[in-house]
Parts: sequence; structure tokens; C-alpha cells
Amino acid sequence: MRRRLLLSAAAALPFAPAAAQPAWTPARPVRIIVPLAPGGTADTIARLIADPLGAQFGQPVIVENRPGGTNTVAAVAVARAAPDGLTLLYAPPPVQILNPLMMRSMPYDATADFAPVVALMRAPKLLVVRPDFPAASVPEFIAVARARPGGITYASSGIGSSAHLAGALLAQMAGIELLHVPYRGTAPGVQDLMAGRVDMTLDTAAALLPLVREGRLKVLAVSTRDPAQAAPGLPTIAATLPGFHDASFNYLLAPARTPPEIIAALNAAVNRVLGLPAVRARYAALGAEPVGGTPEELAAMVREEIERWRGVIQAQGITIE
Repeated sequence: MRRRLLLSAAAALPFAPAAAQPAWTPARPVRIIVPLAPGGTADTIARLIADPLGAQFGQPVIVENRPGGTNTVAAVAVARAAPDGLTLLYAPPPVQILNPLMMRSMPYDATADFAPVVALMRAPKLLVVRPDFPAASVPEFIAVARARPGGITYASSGIGSSAHLAGALLAQMAGIELLHVPYRGTAPGVQDLMAGRVDMTLDTAAALLPLVREGRLKVLAVSTRDPAQAAPGLPTIAATLPGFHDASFNYLLAPARTPPEIIAALNAAVNRVLGLPAVRARYAALGAEPVGGTPEELAAMVREEIERWRGVIQAQGITIE
């Protein structure tokens, strides 16, 4: 289902009239609250769409960073905001998908407190190993791991991070045992991987592709079920493990009870922005892919992701405080 949604959305985007005016326009500046620190991919994407959105609306679109609490600080701020279309949440997977599965108590209702607006970004991951790892393909990697149960280490940016869960999914589907090594962020884990102190990671193409191109890491496969635009020519993990799929996707949410006409106008405006050639080129440079589509398609994608990760998180007993 997700593949059909992505393809239909992508097919529609290039033909959207960029100059069209939305039926609803804000009377004051719009805020997009990002639950992560400045400088990362999420912050970059939010700022990338903000200016062309502001040009459509005739009002500034301001990106405001509110990191903390595994995305909960920003989520609470938007959940409590007026449902007038002026405050939006840039939502990474923890907001609605992962936090409810891993947190014992939530300061917001992940479903009832928000209204879906539009999917913004699909970010494939790469399975990479240290340069001297004795495997050059996914089948070879699995064979090495089976010969050394618990002896293969993989880095992530922390417990419950997308790289942690991706590695857990790989281990579960391949029937192998991997030793998770959490770091405080992606960069230190990748540094140890290049130095040979850990064996592998499954993280975003944006973070890993430059190092692969420099020969500092060895790439085995891409995480999406279909070949990724960000890494054409790479085999998929699914070619070895049918059904494997992992692509972090980010999207926009509005407070619950935002009127349907405002949601529709926001959705149409963002879809137009995602169809702009300059925006699509910048996405490609970031190792990401624009998605778009309707609010209903976004809601279906969120439900699919929840079910994808529920079994992995429960089987691994992953919790965060």
C-alpha cells in the first residue's frame, strides 16, 4: 500500500501549478516547530519549504527549533496551540510512531491531539560496514553474523533511535544476533565505525553516502523495498530478506480540530512546493526524496509504520524514559 501511495504522490507533484494561490491564506506568520536542533536534515527540509510556502501565503513561514524530550517538547507545544493553521509540527517518527510504543507515559495523545497535513520526506538508510569487514553483500554479512552470534556490533545514535530499530529489524528478519552499541548522536558512532571499533550501522543515506564515496565506509545495500533515488544501483536488503523495508519519513501535523478547509489549503500549498524543481534538486542533494500526497494517505502511512515497528520494539523490549 505504501508503495502505491508514494508512487501516486510522486507522479502528481511535477504537474502541480506552482503559481496557484491557496483557497485559505493565513492572516499572520505561520510557525513550523521542529523538535530537533538546527543543522540536521529535518531542520534543513523545514527551512527549504518555508520560503516558497511564505511566498504562496503572502506571510512569513518561520522555522522554530524546540528540541528535547524525544520530540515531546515540540509536540506538546503544537498540541496545545490554537487550531488555526498558524502553528504546525514538523514530525519525525518518534512523535506519533515510536514514542507511543516505547514510552511508559506520554505528555500528549499521539493520535487525538493532531491532524495530518502532508508527508514531506522519505529518507532511505544504508547498510554500511567498516572498510575491512569480511563481507561485500547482504548474504555474506548474514553468513558472517551467523558464524559469530552476538559478535557483530552495530552503532546507533542512541536507544530507540531509527538506526537502533533498523538494526533490530535486520537481526529479527535475518535470524541473527547483533550487539547494539548506542552513542550520543550519529557522528561519534560513524567515527568509531570508520576506525574499526564497531562493525556496521544502518543510518540515513544523507549521513553515510559522502563517506561511502570517499571509501571510508563500505556499503552493502539500501533499506527501502525499492531502489532508492538517493543511491541508484545499490541492491536492496529486501532482495535477500523479502519484506524488509525501512525509510524514515517526516511530515507535517496541525493541532487537532483544525478546520478541514485549512488542512486542505496547507496540503495543496506544500504539494506545490514539493513539485518545484529547485526543491526536488535540493532534496536529492540531501539524500532524501519528497513524498507529498493527501492527509488521508499520510494517516495510512503512519498506521503502517506503527504496525511495522510494534513487533520489533516489543520483541526487543525497547523502552525510553
